[in-house]
Amino acid sequence: MAAPGPGEYFSVGSHVSCLTCLGQQLQGEVVAFDYQSKMLTLKCAPSSGKANVSDMVLINLAYVSEVDIINDRTETPPPLASLNVSKLANRARSEKEDKLSQAYAISAGVSVEGQQLFQTIHKTIKDCKWQEKNIMVMDDVVIAPPYQVENCKGKEGSALSHVRKIVEKHFRDVESQKSVQRPQAQQTQKDSTLSS
Repeated sequence: MAAPGPGEYFSVGSHVSCLTCLGQQLQGEVVAFDYQSKMLTLKCAPSSGKANVSDMVLINLAYVSEVDIINDRTETPPPLASLNVSKLANRARSEKEDKLSQAYAISAGVSVEGQQLFQTIHKTIKDCKWQEKNIMVMDDVVIAPPYQVENCKGKEGSALSHVRKIVEKHFRDVESQKSVQRPQAQQTQKDSTLSS
């Protein structure tokens, strides 16, 4: 079946399978369908593999080459679960602040290494922000360019020690990634030289 024609719709609770124009096969339970915009929302098996969670996928049916109804639901669907609107608003606000912080760092001319270090620290300690080109962590620790362990300044104590450990681990991880990538790049270069 192609995208729905006039008067056609998908029942909430039905199970459908869609083949996108890129060849991706999606299968799940219909959560919502908007006829005017031809948008279908499916609840699919979790890509993370975690139990008790689902992936919610929005599908623009204009980009779907085939839709098959696996199991059509005829009875009334159960009521929708209530949403924690304040939690969603807080998450949206937090994401917006993160994106604005990234944009600020780019516009301030912060190095890529500095931006990556900021992201690493921010995963562990949410209370970090940019102060011009410096990274300010918990209003106690300042990391100045070039963002090395010795550039961590603040009152001696657990906060400074913790941030230094994060910075050390970040640069160890970056170095180990580079050492893994170098042999692969060299091997690729050798292979292309041999095939010439």
